[in-house]
Amino acid sequence: MKEITKIKTKDKIISCAVQLYNENGVQSITSRHIAAKLGISHGNLDYHYKTKEDLILAIYKRMRKEMSESYLLRDEYTSSMEHFHRLLIHTEEFQNKYRFFNLDVLEISRSYPTTSKLLKKTLEIRENQMNSFFKEFITEGYMQHHKDDKLKRLQHTIRIVITFWLSKQEVLTNYKFNEKGEMVRHIWDVMLPFLSDEGRNEQQRLTREFSNL
Repeated sequence: MKEITKIKTKDKIISCAVQLYNENGVQSITSRHIAAKLGISHGNLDYHYKTKEDLILAIYKRMRKEMSESYLLRDEYTSSMEHFHRLLIHTEEFQNKYRFFNLDVLEISRSYPTTSKLLKKTLEIRENQMNSFFKEFITEGYMQHHKDDKLKRLQHTIRIVITFWLSKQEVLTNYKFNEKGEMVRHIWDVMLPFLSDEGRNEQQRLTREFSNL
């Protein structure tokens, strides 16, 4: 019974921390803020997460697991592009769920070395997964093959858009294109010149079919 209680308490701490970090940023919130919000003693919280990095790392491991599951759902969709499209939609929702992490990613990377190490490892995995998507696009006839680095640069551009989309919204507040779904639309816009006619038709189908997700 004690072990079950510990797990539940840890989950409550993580959920509360995410809420407060999203609202105020990582640097503005201490473990005492989280304990007070939960109505538990600081010692109780410290028992579960001795340092702030322990808590940040636990949150990031949860994020990593949740996002990784979306990358592994290929068999549920009719095409590689459908999988990719649904993944982009989930990514945009995921970013808002853990808003603080993308907004404070540079500070987190600089301040918490263990989390930074895992983050860099994750980005390497995501790079390989993105490359696998592009290989499937070419195999299924949705994308043209290029001998130079154009597709690598395109993948890099997509990663930049995903990583800094929320920061763009925070800084460029007077610009358009901040509505829900705009990140997905921007990514497709940069991909369209590289798609075949079949790829463009599939992209249009996906946009119509999943526009309200």
